[in-house]
Amino acid sequence: MTYLDYQATTPLAPQAFEAMLPWLCDQHANPHSPHRAGRQAKAAVEVAREQVAALMPPGGRVVFTSGATEALNWAIKGVGGRIVTVATEHAAVLDTARAVGAVEVAGVDREGLVDPDALQIGSGVALAAAMLVNNEIGVVQPVAALAARARAAGALFLCDAVQGYGRVAIPDGCDLVAVSGHKIHGPKGIGALWVRDGVELAPLLHGGDQERGRSGTLSPALCAGFGVAARLMAERRETDAAHVERLWGLATERLRGWTINGSTEHRYRGNLNVRRAGLDVARLMSDCRDIAFSAGSACASGSGRPSHVLRAIGLSDAEARSSIRLGFGRYTSEDELAAAIDTLVAAAERQFA
Repeated sequence: MTYLDYQATTPLAPQAFEAMLPWLCDQHANPHSPHRAGRQAKAAVEVAREQVAALMPPGGRVVFTSGATEALNWAIKGVGGRIVTVATEHAAVLDTARAVGAVEVAGVDREGLVDPDALQIGSGVALAAAMLVNNEIGVVQPVAALAARARAAGALFLCDAVQGYGRVAIPDGCDLVAVSGHKIHGPKGIGALWVRDGVELAPLLHGGDQERGRSGTLSPALCAGFGVAARLMAERRETDAAHVERLWGLATERLRGWTINGSTEHRYRGNLNVRRAGLDVARLMSDCRDIAFSAGSACASGSGRPSHVLRAIGLSDAEARSSIRLGFGRYTSEDELAAAIDTLVAAAERQFA
């Protein structure tokens, strides 16, 4: 199996796995207990917190959560009030914003970029939210400009940095940042919300208040794995970026004649979303079962609806349904990517023979 679905989840880094093992075996103490074993577990959690915080802006704190979905829900519901966001946001932002109530959604251009001036942040808006890197088309939004606009209007700014964390710098102007462990070669089941100093959120979960605003017993194993994964993202940033650039060049060369969805300039290049007119994507996936790729966001798979992101950039239903997403990164070799794309292209050609 060739794995090309890095936006859905990434392979677990061996170093993260090794860091988790002791806390899954002999060291099983609750990190919130006052005895020595509990204090040792807490120390591991705090090391991980520092490692995750090292890739965040200065002047804030990292609060561990069960994942980015919880972090985004907490940020939006914890601030409350009117919200302004973008049409291509993840469902965890759009659906939560609609559940809260008053929400305004700004459109994007054909490349998937939002114009900061299109974010109508008037009086009474409590929160503006925008992704750093889009999970479906890889577009990098002008988050620094959007955050500055929010601040000038007296609103807080939430950045969903799940796909960009460790790959694209997070601007200092953000007030809240959501990230996820399993998108950076860490374990599933853990994420974090970075909260700028001075920002107060109403709690989403009530109970022991273990995380000063977030209740629930933390897993030292998940925290340790997340922390090491974050440390590796920092240490390997240039190496990983160069590798992804080579993979992008190889992939786009082999996919000549296909159309890339979204900006190619303002983009994280480990995400390649392409389309070919008339392509039957369901048949392609059936014919290429040894390749893991996506017809859209994993969170929306099985819905039967065209991608809201591809529709937002102006694609027709037919164009959206003829699109596939290829995601690659640190553990993808050039040879396996080349072979996989050649297989996909050949299978697509057979549809038009």
